Amino acid sequence: MTDPGAPVSESPAEPTHPAYGQLRQVTPYASVLLCDNAGVMELDGTNTWILRAPGCKECVVVDPGPPRHKKHVKALAAQPGVALTLITHRHFDHTGAIDALHKRTGAPTRARLREHCRDGAPLRDREVIDVAGLRITVLYTPGHTGDSVSFLVELDGHRAMITGDTILGTGTTVIDPSDGSLRDYMGSLNRLIVDGAEAVLLPAHGPDHPRLEPVARFYKAHREERLDQIQGALDEMGISARKAKPMKVVRKVYADVDKKLWPAARMSVKAQLEYLREHE
Repeated sequence: MTDPGAPVSESPAEPTHPAYGQLRQVTPYASVLLCDNAGVMELDGTNTWILRAPGCKECVVVDPGPPRHKKHVKALAAQPGVALTLITHRHFDHTGAIDALHKRTGAPTRARLREHCRDGAPLRDREVIDVAGLRITVLYTPGHTGDSVSFLVELDGHRAMITGDTILGTGTTVIDPSDGSLRDYMGSLNRLIVDGAEAVLLPAHGPDHPRLEPVARFYKAHREERLDQIQGALDEMGISARKAKPMKVVRKVYADVDKKLWPAARMSVKAQLEYLREHE
């Protein structure tokens, strides 16, 4: 009998990440279609997850991707039995294709924010959705954005966590200071460490990982290390977090990082400075 919780073993003939335009099986109940929208913020592109229990006629689509990628939407709509679309957060590379997919499938779309819902109610924290032969639990995990959610997918005691941009498959997550916060983000990491025990990591960008927990713990340690580095930089400059300019901190703390990434680093530094101000 196939173990539904274990990542599928890969042979040379099977696709590996990044596999553009190919439906890649990750577990027996979770497949991914990678959109060809690579970029500084999107890494290799946006992972659209397709969930269904083995043998089930229904499926769930998570994060239909950006606009103007007709081949991607067409491939998603061609999946048999699309019953529901779920959204991890508001960023356009996840929500831009909502209307195109809804028009093709008629399946309701649900997100934390009502503006991204189509024929469905906003998601509730700890809500359990029984669909496509799976048990999907909604977890509020704000921080990257204020509306970020993760989805715990369970089948016969096996678990996978779709984390959106809260935890990526490679690199680290940017905190969007317009509505995200480091305080919320650290709380969300703690929640994922607890609720994601023994779960496979299914991120919105980058490769999947067989275990979420060690990646989440690395993310937490990395954030704590960055906070220490920023506090050290502030001490060297002789200024407080309240008076510091984010880009000045970026130049000092992220000096060894490609300057193309500095705008993204500035967003995270702004959130980190706000966190430090709360503790001054």
